[in-house]
Amino acid sequence: MLTALRASAFGTFCKHYNNNVRYILGLFLHVHTSAAQKPEPNLDSKFHHNLFAENCNGNVNSYASVLQTFANTKSLSQGKQLHAHLVINGLYQNIFLCTKFVTMYAICGNIVDARQMFDKMPQRSGFLWNTMIRCYACSGPCEEALALYCQMQEAGTQPDKFTFPSVLKACASLLALEKGKEIHCQITRSGCELDVFVGNALVAMYAKCGRTDIARRMFDRLLERHIVSWNAMIAGYTQTGNASDALALYKAMLLGEVKPNPVTVLSALRVCAQLADLEEGYAQSGCASEAMAIFHEMKLANVKPNRATIVSVLPACGELAALEEGMDLHDYVVRNNLHSDISVQNSLVTMYSKCGCLEIGRRVFDEMSTRDLVSWNAMIAGFAQNGHAIEALNLFCQMQLTDVIPNEITIVGVLQACSHLASLRQARRIHGYIIRSEFDSNVFVSTALIDMYAKCGRINIACQLFENMSTRGVVTWNAMIAGYGMHGYGEDALAFFKRMQLTGMKPDHITFASVLCACCHAGLVDDGWRLFESMNQEYGIIPRLDHYTSMVDLLGRAGQLHEAQDFIKKMPLEPNARIWGSLLAACRIHGNIDIGQDVAEHLFNLEPENAGNYVLLSNIYAAAGRWDDVVKVRTMMKEKRLKKTPGCSFIEVKNTVHAFLVGDRSHPQSEEIYATLEILAGKMEEAGYLPNKNFVLHDVQEEVKEDILQSHSEKLAIAFGLVNTRPGTSLQITKNLRVCGDCHSFTKFISKIVSREIVVRDANRFHHFKDGSCSCGDYW
Repeated sequence: MLTALRASAFGTFCKHYNNNVRYILGLFLHVHTSAAQKPEPNLDSKFHHNLFAENCNGNVNSYASVLQTFANTKSLSQGKQLHAHLVINGLYQNIFLCTKFVTMYAICGNIVDARQMFDKMPQRSGFLWNTMIRCYACSGPCEEALALYCQMQEAGTQPDKFTFPSVLKACASLLALEKGKEIHCQITRSGCELDVFVGNALVAMYAKCGRTDIARRMFDRLLERHIVSWNAMIAGYTQTGNASDALALYKAMLLGEVKPNPVTVLSALRVCAQLADLEEGYAQSGCASEAMAIFHEMKLANVKPNRATIVSVLPACGELAALEEGMDLHDYVVRNNLHSDISVQNSLVTMYSKCGCLEIGRRVFDEMSTRDLVSWNAMIAGFAQNGHAIEALNLFCQMQLTDVIPNEITIVGVLQACSHLASLRQARRIHGYIIRSEFDSNVFVSTALIDMYAKCGRINIACQLFENMSTRGVVTWNAMIAGYGMHGYGEDALAFFKRMQLTGMKPDHITFASVLCACCHAGLVDDGWRLFESMNQEYGIIPRLDHYTSMVDLLGRAGQLHEAQDFIKKMPLEPNARIWGSLLAACRIHGNIDIGQDVAEHLFNLEPENAGNYVLLSNIYAAAGRWDDVVKVRTMMKEKRLKKTPGCSFIEVKNTVHAFLVGDRSHPQSEEIYATLEILAGKMEEAGYLPNKNFVLHDVQEEVKEDILQSHSEKLAIAFGLVNTRPGTSLQITKNLRVCGDCHSFTKFISKIVSREIVVRDANRFHHFKDGSCSCGDYW
C-alpha cells in the first residue's frame, strides 16, 4: 500500500513539474547514478530527492510516469537520454516500458525509432498495435497503417474500438473506399459501430471518399454527434460540390446549439464561396450575408482569420458593398504580411471593384509583382460591371500582350463591356476573336454573346445564336427572355418561357425577374399577375425585392397607381428605393401629383443624395404647370448641391462614337446637323407632326419651348447619322436617360420620312422605329 501511495505521489510530482522536464530528468538520473559518476543537482526540496530515491530504484511505474511526462511535453531529447539509461541498467527489455517508449517516440513524431522498438519487441499488446497504427495514420505513410492493421490480425490480436478510428482515418487519407467498406463490415461484426469515435470516423471516411450518401446515413444514426462529426459531414458535402446541403447542415448544427470551431467556420465560408461560384456570384446565391454572419461568429470566438478565410470573406464584402469591413480586412492583411499573396490580392481587387472603388482596386492590381489569370479577370470584370467599358477593353488588349492566356471568364467580362457600349462594331470584333479562339462552344460564352447582341440591338442575331446552341442552361434561357423583354417583345418572351418549361428546364428566380420585366415593357398585366402568383405556388420560389419591383412597375405603367400603392403596403418585405422609384416614375408618366408627393417623401428619406428622385418630382410639377413647386424642389437640390444628370446620346459612325448633349453645338458638324433638323421639321409638319411642349420642363415662352425640344440629344444624334451615312442605312442611338414622349413621336415620323430603321436604346429598353411605328406600341 505504501509503495502504491508513493508511486502515486511520484506521478503527482511529475505532473507538478510537467513544464520542467530537464529538472525531472536530472533528478531521476541522479538517484540512479553513483555520486562519483554524477554530482548531486541543486534540488528544490529534500522530499523530492527522497521520493525519487525510494520509488525510482527498480520501480517500473516511476519510469513510466517520467516517460509519460516526456511524451506529453514532446521532449524527445530527454526521452532518448532516459532510453540510454535503461539500456545501461538492463531494463530495456521490460515489455511495459518498451510500450511506453514506443508511445513516447510516436507522440514525438519519431516514427523511425518507434518502429524499430516495435519490431524488436517479442510481444505486442493491442495497445501497442493501436499506437503504431495511429502514428502512421496521423503522420504517414498511411499505407503502413493499413499494412500493420493486417499484420495485427495475422498475429492473433483483434482490432477494437481504439483501432478502427485510426485505420479509417488512413483509408480516408488514401481515398481507399473499398478497404474502408471492408473495415466497416468488420466493425459491424465486432459490435463497435455505435461507438461515438468509430461512428465519427466512419462518417469522415465516407465523406472524404465522396460517398456523402452513406456518410449521411451514418451521421443520422449517430447517438452522439461530436463536433468532428459535423465538420466531417459539412466538409464532405463541400468537397463533392453539394454546397446547399453543406449550408443546410451548418444551420442545423447552430440550431442544435453545437458550437462551431475554427474548422467548421472555415468550411462554412468555403461553402458560401462555392455557392457563389455555382450561382455566378454571391449576390445571386444569397450567400454573401451568410458568409459575413459566419465571419462575425469567427471574430466573436477570437478566431484569427487566415489566408483561406480572407480569400472567402473579401468577395462577400464586395457583394454586400461592405467597404468598411473590406478595408479593415485589407489593413489586417498588410499588418500580417499577407499582402504579397496573389490569392489575397485578387480577392482585394474583386472586393474594391464590387464596392465601386475602382481606383483602389486598380492600385492593388498595378502593385502586384505577379498577375495570374484570376488577377486580369478580376480587374476586367470590375471595369465592365462598373460601366467603365473602354477601360475593360483596353485592359483586355494589355492582357493579350502578356503570357497570360484568356479563358472563358475573361471573355464573359469583355462581352459585358461590349454590352454596355452597345457598339455593334466592337461586338462583331470580339465575336470573331471568340470563334478564332474556339470559345464559341462554351455555354457561358455563348450565353454572354446572346446577352451582348440583345443589348446591342440585334435580337435577331441573339436568337440565331440561341437556336444554334447544342447545350443550353437556365442562364441561356434567361438571357433570351430578358432580351425579348428589353426590346418590348413581351409575347415572344412569354412564348420562350413556355418553351423553356416544355423542355423540362426549371425556371429560377432570375427567369421570373426577366419574364416579369418583359410583361412590364409590353403592358401584359394579367400575365404578370399570373406569373407572380405561380412563383411560390407552382415552383416554390419565394419572390424577392426585384420581383416586387417588377410588379409595381407593371401596375404603375398600366396606370393602376392605387393598386401599385396598395401592393407595396401589403408586401412582406421592406420596400427599397427601387420599388418606390418605380412608382414615382409611373406617377410622372400619368401625372399623378398626390401619390407622387407621398412616394417622393419615402425616396428622400431613403436616398437623400439621389438627384434623380428630385428631378422626377420636379418634372411632375412642371407637367402640371405648378412652377412654384418646381422652384421649391430645384432650391432643395441646390441646397444639397445635387445636380441633374444631363441627357446624352451616342451614335457610332465609321468606327467612331459621337456623343451629343442637349443643345450641344460643340460638334464640328453642328451647323449641318441643325440645318438638317430644320429641313426635317418642315417635312414632319406637313406629315402631321406637332411638337409636344408638355415635355419642356421650364417656364419659358412657347417659341423657346420648340427650340428646346428640337435640340434634345437624341434628335441631334439622329440628324448626325442621317448626314454621315448612306440612304437606307439603319441608325442605332444609345441614350443615358428615358426617351421623352416628344422625341419618341419625332423618331416615328423621321423613320417614315427618310425610310430608315432607327433603333434607340434608352435607360430602360429598346425602341425599334420603322415605317412610322415603334416596337413598343407607344407603351413605355
